Amino acid sequence: MAAIGTRKLTLTIDGDEVTAEVSSAIITSKEAKSDFVSFADAAAGGSREYGLKLKFIQDAASSSLWSQVWSAAGTDVAALVRPYGNTVPTATEPHFTGTVTISEPDGDYLGGDADPSTSARFVTEVEWIFTAKPTKVTT
Repeated sequence: MAAIGTRKLTLTIDGDEVTAEVSSAIITSKEAKSDFVSFADAAAGGSREYGLKLKFIQDAASSSLWSQVWSAAGTDVAALVRPYGNTVPTATEPHFTGTVTISEPDGDYLGGDADPSTSARFVTEVEWIFTAKPTKVTT
């Protein structure tokens, strides 16, 4: 069995490969907040909310992930996370797919601290909510 490494993950948002722009991609899970909890939800342990937490470089070019957040907040788009980097999912190296709602960051959107490094870049962090639990794709 191959454990998931820290260098192979690839990510596609709305059909665009954004792996080169992203330094962190995490599927999150937490208890969903609701004013109404049915007995069925309670019996199942409560409903869950799934998110896609991303950290990516700031790039105002029209084709960038940052620019997509700037211009398309509130839009639902397809997300495909390939933790093993493989192009075809298998039972031992699955993909995870779902629909997320693009939202603006709660924090730094543009700019940041000075850095003497010539390779340092400003970054933005977001957490987008999946419209349903992501699907584990094995075939």
